[in-house]
Amino acid sequence: MYEGFFHFEKPVNEPVKSYRENDPAWKELREEIDRQASHPIEIPCVIGSKRLYTGNTLPVTEPHRHNSVLGHVHLAGPEELRQAVEAAMAAKASWEAMPWHHRVSVFLTAADLLTGPFRKKMTAACMLDQSKNVYEAEIDVICELADFLRFNAYRLEEIYAEQPANTRGVWNRAEYRPLEGFVAALAPFNFASISGNLPSAPAMAGNVAVWKPSSSAVLASYYFLEILEQAGLPAGVLNFVPSRGGDFGRVVVADPRMSGFHFTGSTQVFNQIWSQVGQNIGRYHSYPRLVGETGGKDFVFAHPSAQTDALVSGLVRGAFAFCGQKCSAASRAYLPASLWPEVREKLHRILPTLRPGDVRDIHAFCNAVIDRKSFDKIREYLDYAQASPDCEILEGVRTDDSVGYFVEPTVILAKKPDFRTMVEEIFGPVLTLYVYEDERLEETLRLCDQSTGYALSGSLYASDRAAIAQLEQALAHSAGNFYINDKPTGAVVNQQPFGGARRSGTNDKAGSRLNMLRWLSVRTVKENRVPDTEVWYPHME
Repeated sequence: MYEGFFHFEKPVNEPVKSYRENDPAWKELREEIDRQASHPIEIPCVIGSKRLYTGNTLPVTEPHRHNSVLGHVHLAGPEELRQAVEAAMAAKASWEAMPWHHRVSVFLTAADLLTGPFRKKMTAACMLDQSKNVYEAEIDVICELADFLRFNAYRLEEIYAEQPANTRGVWNRAEYRPLEGFVAALAPFNFASISGNLPSAPAMAGNVAVWKPSSSAVLASYYFLEILEQAGLPAGVLNFVPSRGGDFGRVVVADPRMSGFHFTGSTQVFNQIWSQVGQNIGRYHSYPRLVGETGGKDFVFAHPSAQTDALVSGLVRGAFAFCGQKCSAASRAYLPASLWPEVREKLHRILPTLRPGDVRDIHAFCNAVIDRKSFDKIREYLDYAQASPDCEILEGVRTDDSVGYFVEPTVILAKKPDFRTMVEEIFGPVLTLYVYEDERLEETLRLCDQSTGYALSGSLYASDRAAIAQLEQALAHSAGNFYINDKPTGAVVNQQPFGGARRSGTNDKAGSRLNMLRWLSVRTVKENRVPDTEVWYPHME
């Protein structure tokens, strides 16, 4: 075998393509949207080299047109999940033995295919199946997913290059092995980039994976698997098994060979998995690596010195982009009484213009929430707020499920800081505000920090530098991603590695060196070139 020290330059973030109404690119994308909407597909399980059409199906629909069926996804049952584990383990030895630069090349090729010939197909799939406008879809399924692939490869090279010190006559080496078993990857509905990253980051490091995409948003994930296959990914490295969560837990998570669990989703589900692993810890061949990014109740905290135009922009974009269905979406805000009249007037002027609409309407700021279950949950919170004397509905509140699952961007003014919508995760376009007296700043900072168990993302707005330093310190443990004079959303790979602590996850920062290290197990090798022959130590002579 020919050897060499292989190196590639540090990547740059994929530029976000700007779509405008009269651009030819938008016209071409609209044609692809119409093509996919009129040609339903069957999405199989992909296990090893086989595509399995189980007949146990769910419809894949457009949330903004819930009677429009994009296709059907075939769900894996317990038997197919067992087959997926076996297929992963069968592929493990050859994939692990493949030189790392060949493994990485698969994913770098996939990134170029994604941002090149597959760009329209992936963007349209994300828009239709997840109800994202073109800007949100472009950032998610194209730019962020490509960034994950490229920067994960770069960070992996950095890790492999890190070696221990040597002494005279001794050569010390660090070997970065993949985990001994397989990795279970369980993805959310809201980001196609996360769904693609959860199995591919461990696989790049030499692991094999059993990948459960969300059945509520499976289309772009399936097309990404096709891209990986075209890029040369061997069969069995990633096994694609849409399935019910209970079956996945009973079969895949319970398998003694599971060595890692890569997750993004609700705190409740991650707690269940963690508990299951703990109860069965004696059965596993090795201690499973549990890596999860979970829920959030993300905040905006405004100081009296904040600029109101910037603050209002952060509130609106942070709370209502993608209908508030981002893990990092602003869902609670603490505003000083001195700024409140001006902020309220500006919100009242802007909010009525944020009409929800179909993804085909390029002027729609937000679209539909993902499904009936989400719509009903949000509606329950809105009904509660409308009936409560402890809050006031300032904007929005209307919903309409006749065509799609539309929820109007809603602003609630809470009269007490522990009002239900101030402290519970809603995952919808609902922003709750609490107005505090300026002189009660420190008390309100403590409320912001301690009112929920989450610590995912948060932001502060202030002009006074001493105040910025004070607020940053007071909220040090309240968010894994913290923003100063910016909305709490929009983390970019390699710029703001994303993840939170407390009930928001393990804070392993997707797309960073920290995350890639979790999928590696280090073997330290010491080679003594001239072995010792003495038995007695010098002090014994």
